[in-house]
Amino acid sequence: MSTVLTASREGLKEWAVAVRALAEGRHIVLLRKGGIREEGKRFHVAHRAFWLYPTFEHQQPALVQPAYHDLLGHVLAESRGPRTVRIEAWAEVTHAFAVRDAETVEALTGYHLWTGDYAAERLRWQPKQPLHVLLLRVARLPEPVELPLRAEYGGCRSWVELERPLETAPAQPVLDAAAYAARTAELGEVLRRAEPIDADRREML
Repeated sequence: MSTVLTASREGLKEWAVAVRALAEGRHIVLLRKGGIREEGKRFHVAHRAFWLYPTFEHQQPALVQPAYHDLLGHVLAESRGPRTVRIEAWAEVTHAFAVRDAETVEALTGYHLWTGDYAAERLRWQPKQPLHVLLLRVARLPEPVELPLRAEYGGCRSWVELERPLETAPAQPVLDAAAYAARTAELGEVLRRAEPIDADRREML
C-alpha cells in the first residue's frame, strides 16, 4: 500500500457484498456511476484512498452473480441492523478508467461480482457519462470497527465522511504485491480500449 495516511474519515459507499468480496481478495474491481445526490449526477474519484463503507441500499441478490451468492448470504447474516455500520477494509485506487463501450463492460464480467446485465445497465444510465472502473489495492482490519449509522450517510451518494478518523495502520493487504500486480496486468489487457483517469487529479490522461 503506497498511500501514506495514518488515519482517515473518508469513505466510499458500496454494496456490502462487494465490500466483503474486496476484503477477501475475491476481486479488485469496482464499477461506478454517479448517484442522484452527487453534483451533476457524476462520479468523481474524490479520494485516492478511503475506507470501504458497506451499504445495503439497492443491493439485490438478482444483480449478483451466482458464484457470489454464498458471500451475500454471509453478509446478510452478519448485518448489524439499521443503526450500525461495520468498517472492515481500507482501499487505495491504483488504476482508474473511463469505459464507454459495451464490449469492454462485457469482457469485465469475469472480474467482478455483478451480473453482466446489471453492468451493461449501469453503462447505459446517463449515457453521456462513462462507467468508471476502479482497481483497488485493499487492506483488511484484524477486527471490524462499528460506528453509529448517521442520517448524513444515507441517500444515493458515493462519498461519506465518517464521524471520526479511523487508524489505517492495523489494516493488512489482502493480496501481496506480486498477486496484485498479476491481476492488474490481466485487467490492463481487458481495459486496453478504456481511457485512463488520473486518480489524483480526477481527469483523463
